Amino acid sequence: MMRKLQRTVPAPAELGTEVIGIREGTDVELDLRLEAVMEGVLVSGTATTVAVGECIRCLDEVKLDLVVHLGELYSYPENRVAEDQDEDRQELSDDLIDLEPALRDAVVSELPFQPVCREDCPGLCSECGVHLADDPDHSHEVSDPRWSALQGILSEGMPNQASGAPAVGTPDDTKES
Repeated sequence: MMRKLQRTVPAPAELGTEVIGIREGTDVELDLRLEAVMEGVLVSGTATTVAVGECIRCLDEVKLDLVVHLGELYSYPENRVAEDQDEDRQELSDDLIDLEPALRDAVVSELPFQPVCREDCPGLCSECGVHLADDPDHSHEVSDPRWSALQGILSEGMPNQASGAPAVGTPDDTKES
């Protein structure tokens, strides 16, 4: 015996990862096929919803249309044998099927590990946090701190030049007096 089922249900809490997931209460469209088999009920089909998160580069909102495939066997309690008790199998409970664990497994495995708003997102400036997509020519003049002592010499000028004496390291140093 086989039965098709189409329903829209609210998403459970904490369906996703820390970076991207399905917000609690968001519509999840289920298109399922339930088949009676010797061991129990085989549930297969798809779940369609929208995942929301943050771009890891620029922190803008990312929305991802998500279609996940479900496939899970729900065993009849009386068909389980003693050695099956340790397996991670789903079980029918009073002729009810709890799809949440199967849905959670399918959704989390389909979500991107590092979501981006677009593939070429330049992100944020590491110095000031400006969106680089808004200002592609953005830059900062950063000097290497190891050269800071020389920057002072160059900006102030050579002290010997002010008095008219030759600067250190000039060809005049090599003249013999």
